Amino acid sequence: MRDLFRDRPNGYIDSIKRGQAVMSYLNGQMVYGEGSIQERTEKLAAAMDAADAVIIGAGAGLSTSAGFTYSGERFERYFFDFAEEYGITDIYSGGFFPFPNDETRWAWWARAIYYNRYIKAPKPVYENLLKVVSGKDYFVVTTNVDHQFQRAGFDKKRLFYTQGDFGLFQSEDGKDGITFDNEVWVNRAMEAQGFIRDDSGEFDVPSDKSIKMHIPSELIPVMPTTGGPVTNNLRADGTFVEDGGWRDASARYSDFLRRHENMNVLFLELGVGANTPVIIKFPFWQMAITNKNSTYACVNYGEAFCPAELEERSICISSDIGDVLETILQF
Repeated sequence: MRDLFRDRPNGYIDSIKRGQAVMSYLNGQMVYGEGSIQERTEKLAAAMDAADAVIIGAGAGLSTSAGFTYSGERFERYFFDFAEEYGITDIYSGGFFPFPNDETRWAWWARAIYYNRYIKAPKPVYENLLKVVSGKDYFVVTTNVDHQFQRAGFDKKRLFYTQGDFGLFQSEDGKDGITFDNEVWVNRAMEAQGFIRDDSGEFDVPSDKSIKMHIPSELIPVMPTTGGPVTNNLRADGTFVEDGGWRDASARYSDFLRRHENMNVLFLELGVGANTPVIIKFPFWQMAITNKNSTYACVNYGEAFCPAELEERSICISSDIGDVLETILQF
């Protein structure tokens, strides 16, 4: 199946090559910008208005701003039993825990998938972002796997989820190149653990906290084609399946970049940290440096910076993304 896509543009690989290339001509000096948060936000709003196109690069910090936190109250509410039994401290690290059997492992993953894919984010950050770019020619490239862009109403054909989707399963070895939706399975696995629907229709812990940390053996997910073992369609190693939908999105991203080359583009980086900078952050730096008509903006609480080579055409805002978007909407 992979050969069918061999000759198509691959925005993912192109971006990584850009990210790798930019490091060879940076002097290593980073700058953080000048002016108050209000002044920088006004500058971002003006850049948004003037831009011919907006390319949004979104990382985990955007979902964190929207309330999708992996520790604290959410973790303690829905994973309290796993914390007590295994000493797990957050949703992220729990994904790597060596559970004693598949029944327990998939009970964990059913919860992790449900509460980070099949519910609406607690805060309207994604909806406000859509309002901010309304009427603009935009495209989104993201390492997030929680589907919140589509849930908020973003055009599916303007989205590229580079690292996969919590809503998809694939075979463990990935050799067949196939993914399939897991929503029906997730709902069944949540019910099997004893979760109940609340007034809004979302699964919640019953008042007596009588939930199980395992699912029946017959509910362990398998490939619908072969009956073989499955895993999440998340990029962790070379077995990650880049299916037809992924390839289509990658090609559309490449085409969007090509069509807007040298135009007045706003590269809007939101909540991108240092875990995988070569996918969004470094490529954005490279494209902004080479396109003299562009503006680079980074909004990330505690991590807003850019190379000195971009200082004159950059906007760095160290603030909560949701707060910045709400301020822009007030202008």
